[in-house]
Formats: sequence, C-alpha cells, structure tokens
Amino acid sequence: MAKNTGKGHRIGAVKGRSEFKVNGTWFKRDTKTGRILDGSPNQHKGVRNEK
Repeated sequence: MAKNTGKGHRIGAVKGRSEFKVNGTWFKRDTKTGRILDGSPNQHKGVRNEK
C-alpha cells in the first residue's frame, strides 16, 4: 500500500491503478475493471504508466 509522506511524494506504489497520456492529459485507469477514473494535466504520483 502506498503511503503519503506529506512532502510531495509517496512511499510505495499505488496498486490496482495505471495511467496513460492522450493529447497532453494523463488519465488514471482501474486495472481490474478498465474504467477511467481521473484525468489531470500532470502525472499522478506513484501510479505506473501504460505503454
């Protein structure tokens, strides 16, 4: 389980999530259901990238 440090980063990885970039926006995806959860102009912390 990922833990927030309060210093702008996390220790550990966020499990069950991945992210991908489309037209400058990073979208977070639930790996179990494939649903898109959130979009952001910046990368999400501790979430693995899809290729």
